[in-house]
Amino acid sequence: MSSDKWRLFIAIELPDSVLDTLTYIQSGLKQRAPAHTVRWVAPGSIHLTLKFLGDVPVAQLDDIRAALDHAARGHGPFELSIGSLGCFPNTARPRVIWIGLERNPSALGALRDAVEAQIAPLGYPTEDRPFSPHLTLGRIRQEAPRNSAAAMGKLIDATPTSTRDTWTVGRVSLMRSELAPGGPIYTEIGSAALHPHD
Repeated sequence: MSSDKWRLFIAIELPDSVLDTLTYIQSGLKQRAPAHTVRWVAPGSIHLTLKFLGDVPVAQLDDIRAALDHAARGHGPFELSIGSLGCFPNTARPRVIWIGLERNPSALGALRDAVEAQIAPLGYPTEDRPFSPHLTLGRIRQEAPRNSAAAMGKLIDATPTSTRDTWTVGRVSLMRSELAPGGPIYTEIGSAALHPHD
């Protein structure tokens, strides 16, 4: 990849208390998961993605930061809570293991729509798929036997989430993703505070 392009996405970062909870949930699943079935996401790398931009020209960074600032205007801080475990596309044929989010879906959806509306004119088309807010905990390995994947899906179905950690979302972040042998490295390169009115 040329050095004049950076791989970027827009996300909501999670507080340490929530990351600690996700670490605890992951560790419980790891103990019961079939061996060599899941590639787990490092807890410090878990975030709520609002918009994946892909390879972005560095010359466009200021425009993207300005668009993010515009998107945050008119949206006040709101609360989110950890929800239930699930899988994409479903627990019968799991590929992605995630935990859902609850409490203020309309506020979160409105913020995501504002991000899409401000970013689209810069050449990043609006996502066609419906917004399904979630935190990715792990992905089923491509080489995992089908019966191991199915067993993982049953485990997710049978595992209630005993916590409902709640936190206040006060800003959105522009993140850079650098691919590395040990997994992607994420760095915040910009942010915009939520505020209901100018």
